[in-house]
Amino acid sequence: MPVNPHSQIMRSSNPTLSDHVFEKSRTGNSADGVMTLNGTVLKTAILTLLLVTSASFSWKLIVGGSPPAWIGSAFTYGWIAPLVLGLIITFKPRTAPALAPVYALCNGFFVGIISAMYESSFGGIVLTAVMLTCGILFALLAAYSTGLIKPTENFKLGIMAATGGIFLFYLATMVLGMFGIHIPGLFGNGWVGIAFSAFVVILAALNLVLDFDFIENGCAAGAPKHMEWYAAFGLLVTLVWLYLEILRLLSKLRSRN
Repeated sequence: MPVNPHSQIMRSSNPTLSDHVFEKSRTGNSADGVMTLNGTVLKTAILTLLLVTSASFSWKLIVGGSPPAWIGSAFTYGWIAPLVLGLIITFKPRTAPALAPVYALCNGFFVGIISAMYESSFGGIVLTAVMLTCGILFALLAAYSTGLIKPTENFKLGIMAATGGIFLFYLATMVLGMFGIHIPGLFGNGWVGIAFSAFVVILAALNLVLDFDFIENGCAAGAPKHMEWYAAFGLLVTLVWLYLEILRLLSKLRSRN
């Protein structure tokens, strides 16, 4: 079943996880310490665990039996809370330690609903999407760590421009959809729709490289400790976006069989 992504799962880390964030952060109080790689990895693990726990709860509500009557409303409006929290964190990085865990829980609940709906239509698709997401994450991390992929300025600008374009396109389709206007082809299971989904999956994956670069630069610059939560939040946003786009692509391929 086609599920249109909402803006809260779109990229919020590329436009916000940039060098100017460090410049703003360094003007504040860093008495609590500085950003470290180990600290960022730990925060990312915590947020991921919270998201998976929340997603498992909403998943069981649908897959484990008769879903409650309010689950439809949760699917329709469940993206609002993560979107609002994500925007607050994006523009106020100091709120990340308090709000990023709440964001992970809210977004996880919504992701669990979407995953359960995909699973009900295409058995086994969720496990495949999770494995592919993890595989892409570790493959790109290895490529970045070994210098196989180097995020040059042109590379960053290109990925950010493409990501911004996709975000605006998805936002426009959401607004048009409210008025019953739908764009044919791109969201269908034809070859044009499959090619579009494949492009977005590649774009989401390349955003991970920018996240790795942001984290490395933050640790090297001695960014304040709260930026560990901010960086972990950005990485989580990218991973969720990548996972959902992989689900969309797999569903298109499976529906052609």
